[in-house]
Amino acid sequence: MRYLREATAVAQRILTELGRRRRSLVFWAFFPAALLVLNGLIIEERSQISHADAFTLAAAPTLVGAALFFSCLGGSVATVVSEREQQTLKRLFLSPLSGFSYFAGIFLAHCAIGLGQAVLVYAIARSQGATFAGSLAMALGILLLSIAAYVGVGFVLGTQLARRTEDVNALVAAIGVPLLILSGAFLPASLFPDSLLRLAELNPMYHMIEAMNGAIGGGDFSDWQPHLIFLGIFAVAMVGLGWAAYRRMVAVERRL
Repeated sequence: MRYLREATAVAQRILTELGRRRRSLVFWAFFPAALLVLNGLIIEERSQISHADAFTLAAAPTLVGAALFFSCLGGSVATVVSEREQQTLKRLFLSPLSGFSYFAGIFLAHCAIGLGQAVLVYAIARSQGATFAGSLAMALGILLLSIAAYVGVGFVLGTQLARRTEDVNALVAAIGVPLLILSGAFLPASLFPDSLLRLAELNPMYHMIEAMNGAIGGGDFSDWQPHLIFLGIFAVAMVGLGWAAYRRMVAVERRL
């Protein structure tokens, strides 16, 4: 119970600070909305399918491939780096707050952000006639696994590679943009040549998108089960690595 209270307090503090920077909220809402519309129109034109079906196909890559990447991965990197720069971590060391609660609090904060973006993408897609025949519970589970994976990677990058706030954009762009393109977030993976498709199968974001497409599309579970298994293993591994990277950073910060 103590850890839950502490994690909730950390999440509330992060969300409160975000709420004060309203431009960030506007941009995080505008980005998935604009990308969903662009993806939907491109898929409709290139695949020659109905407007509603195009937005159904565009929902998953827009949400888990692009929106969550920038908000949950980029956001967690920025949070960790800014906490170090502002010496917030050193003040937290003087409080009874546990390291686990801090780690979990950042995850909870980005869960709230990701769920908000999911509602936004879903609402816009439905307004364009999109239909989702799959399991809502399964889609929610994939969403949470994706957020956990992104936050775990964000902790690894934020604690090990980024030292200043200026490093965040360059780091996220250098690592993330090629992976985003290769995942099918901007262009459907069905348009990839065989060589890129084989490479995409090594990309965790590709499996996030395929798993989410299967969950909301109502297809045969056996068709997208391998993507779900890959995502589950990757999420657990990244949370573990993120926790280890965080503990290492804490040890270094305590000595400074």
